[in-house]
Amino acid sequence: MAQAAWEKTGNAEILLRRSNTGGRWKFLVGGLLILGSIAYLIVSGTLTSARFFISVDEVVNNPAYVGQTVQITGAVLGDTIDYDADNGTIRFTIVSMPEEFDDLATALHEAVNNPNSTRLDIVVENSALPDLLQHEAQAILPGKMNADGSFYASDLLLKCPSRFEEAAPEQDLPVDHPEI
Repeated sequence: MAQAAWEKTGNAEILLRRSNTGGRWKFLVGGLLILGSIAYLIVSGTLTSARFFISVDEVVNNPAYVGQTVQITGAVLGDTIDYDADNGTIRFTIVSMPEEFDDLATALHEAVNNPNSTRLDIVVENSALPDLLQHEAQAILPGKMNADGSFYASDLLLKCPSRFEEAAPEQDLPVDHPEI
């Protein structure tokens, strides 16, 4: 009887080479797509967040910011603070601050007392009234500029320099016990 021998010679090697080459290409293309995506995210994140916040002057004077999500900063005018406890809505006005300053407290004081400072009405919804929201506090507000000229903040971050000032040496508390 004749014996049939089944041999896998050249065809198996060709198929094996083709499948390895195809797998390598898939990994190479996939790796390049991943690296390209990471590079895009790094570049776009760097370009869009190059500045921590923009000034009140820029938001008010540039209509391109209407409807855009931005983060702004300004000095709070204390007499404009209005809180609706039933709805959780805070309304107040901020004024433009100088971009560079040596002393935050002085910059805030000068900004709120300058009648020529640009003003912007702020609305914060669904929020409790924070203790730091007071006259001459620095407000940092992410949100959107509305077409009616008011800014709807999604969050309210405050800095109040008077709460963090250090006492001058002559204001130190007296010591009851002499040094030994």
